[in-house]
Amino acid sequence: MRIAVAGFQHETNSFAPSYANLAAFEMADSWPGLLCGEEVLEGTRGMNLPMAGFIEAASRDRGTNLLPLLWCAAEPSGPVTDNTFDEISNRILEGLMKSGPLDGVYLDLHGAMITESLLDGEGELLSRVRHRFGNHIFIAISLDLHANVSPTMVRLADAICVFRSYPHLDMAKTGARAYAALKSIIDAGAPPARAFRQAPFLIPLHAQHTGSDPAASLYAGLVDFDRAPNSFAEIAMGFTAGDTPDTGISIVAHAATSDVADQIADEVLGRVLAAEDRFDTELLSAEAAVAMAISMTGERPVIIADVQDNPGAGATSDTTGILKALVRAGASGAIVGLLQDPEAAKAAHDAGIGGMIEIALGGKSGLPGQEPFYSRFVVEKLGDGRCVYSGEMYGGGTAMLGPTAVLRVHEKDVGVQVVVTSFRNQCLDLAHFTHIGLAPKQAKIIVVKSTAHFRAEFEPIAHSVLLTASPGAFLCCLNDIPFERLRTGVRL
Repeated sequence: MRIAVAGFQHETNSFAPSYANLAAFEMADSWPGLLCGEEVLEGTRGMNLPMAGFIEAASRDRGTNLLPLLWCAAEPSGPVTDNTFDEISNRILEGLMKSGPLDGVYLDLHGAMITESLLDGEGELLSRVRHRFGNHIFIAISLDLHANVSPTMVRLADAICVFRSYPHLDMAKTGARAYAALKSIIDAGAPPARAFRQAPFLIPLHAQHTGSDPAASLYAGLVDFDRAPNSFAEIAMGFTAGDTPDTGISIVAHAATSDVADQIADEVLGRVLAAEDRFDTELLSAEAAVAMAISMTGERPVIIADVQDNPGAGATSDTTGILKALVRAGASGAIVGLLQDPEAAKAAHDAGIGGMIEIALGGKSGLPGQEPFYSRFVVEKLGDGRCVYSGEMYGGGTAMLGPTAVLRVHEKDVGVQVVVTSFRNQCLDLAHFTHIGLAPKQAKIIVVKSTAHFRAEFEPIAHSVLLTASPGAFLCCLNDIPFERLRTGVRL
């Protein structure tokens, strides 16, 4: 079998202030920068990435010849620029044209990409591939659990495999499943029938955590339909910051016949509908979360998740609501991460360790209601921002945070440290603190700018986990989101 492989990932927040240009995809952050040709094989090896899982599964099959084209991803943000989408899509198409006869194509996608002009980036990419190659080749894709799956994706992809874990600990496994599905289709010479359903309600991401019910039971129940490589069902929970007609929960069923696929899709949809009232969407105010954290005593830290300032969902990672609440409450033993402020990081590096700086920290996005935190800070630690991940989700990867500093708030009866970075990066790994010399397990309070990915690493060390609704660019209170394009009848 000759299979071409490519990856093009972006999770788009319609309400975020920044855009994703070509440089954003070329930049190495938590994942590698743009990889071309054979670099795709070596640059993703051993990582928890769908592409890595697909490649590893294919490598065990001597009858498969992979033709790597490119792989890239950019930090979640506002829309992808049209020029960037066209440039990367054209590179993929040109690579396919030069690959010679192909049996199949695997695309490592996200499923929630929006561009300046397109609401369904993945659907458009698939349309361009099909327009060029028709149905002469089979296509399998993998998608993020937060994908906003469209009818176009389902119609044009012969197999769709979706992450089943949030935090996304099964990304490589999903790629391996995509390989099994594509191989089965190529061997059979025909794709399975597919059925598509969309649920009539949205669930905020903090309630999609698959370590808690009902999401845990919904995903565990998918094994009931894993009957063969080409007979399975998938649930995508949706990305609520993407304002599109396809935003929300969707089900894709694969089976030998349309009737069976429809039956499976209807059964899974019924389970989803029955679970609607069981999702826990509660969020605390910053003040309430800080007060609760201070009142809790024990040997383990209390984790406060700043869910609405998650850069992994396109937020700015520089809001100061919880930081201000900690200072007002006289918190001690608290660390906050990661707060992106390149100007503050530079000031700290200029001052040196032990230096005192008086600055306006964070709050520089220009978004309404976002203001800096004015104070004096002691520079306690400095680093180059090279953070080697130690956790399960990103293990094997390296985050490049740019010049980084630990600043301690210099106010009486306050013990708060802030990890300040030059680049946005979701705080989901203990290494985000340990790489610069902090000991998170010994803290009393840890604030992480993350929605749920932090749970894999931080929950095992935590006394408690508190989720807050401090203002940010990734709104988790759905009634506050100024949707304009949702399909009719979707409940918030």
